[in-house]
Amino acid sequence: MEGSWLILAAGGLFAGVLAGILGIGGGFIIVSLLDVLGFPFTQAIATSSFVIIMSSSAGSFYNWRMGYLNLRRLAYIGIPAAIFGILGAYTTGEIPEYILMTIFATFMLINIGLIRLKKSLAAKPKSSTDRALNPLLARVFTGGIAGFLAGLLGIGGGAIMVPLQMLLLNEDIKVAVRTSLGVIVIATISSCVIHISRGNVLFVPGLILGISGMLGSQLGTRMLPKLPNSLVSKIFIAFLGIMALINYRGAWMSYQGIV
Repeated sequence: MEGSWLILAAGGLFAGVLAGILGIGGGFIIVSLLDVLGFPFTQAIATSSFVIIMSSSAGSFYNWRMGYLNLRRLAYIGIPAAIFGILGAYTTGEIPEYILMTIFATFMLINIGLIRLKKSLAAKPKSSTDRALNPLLARVFTGGIAGFLAGLLGIGGGAIMVPLQMLLLNEDIKVAVRTSLGVIVIATISSCVIHISRGNVLFVPGLILGISGMLGSQLGTRMLPKLPNSLVSKIFIAFLGIMALINYRGAWMSYQGIV
């Protein structure tokens, strides 16, 4: 599989760019790519968490250095995300592969709606009367659900974190994106430790994906202020739809193999 290393590098770069632009971990791309290349789905999920730490850390460091990242806001969402990330990682090993793949594909379709919602919220003018309701509970809920999904599915959870921050906390889209990217690092570390302890992380493919992902994340965070959100959203929505179909097909084949 010599040619697969080039594919992994290109996939990691693409995932990193999207991580920087959309505030996601890029797990959709990484897990799907590893699955298509023939790696076991459980190992694809575990390796994705390892890659996400590398790529998201690079983007978050740039945001922090430029003064874009609020560490207090990051902690409020990141702590519950880390706790629930452990729970999600433990749950992964208890669920059959075809169910995990079905959940993964369904979550992709859900995120098509969330991305459209994020776009509409970004275009909506803020009112001076807009207030975040129960901000502490909103942050705990946002971090908790994102962390659980990060551990369960090997994704960063940013695709749900960003719209939830906008919906529940009235955050600006770019603030939500940057906070999300930082929270992803915290949440994924906790789940990755569990995956490593179970021997599911593929370190060589992970390093190839991670190093190229770090480069891509740096590019993405620099592109964020300049690139139109509408263009990126359309490309990403198309990708999510295609990958959802691929994973539904994989889930069906896995189920057929069992029965």
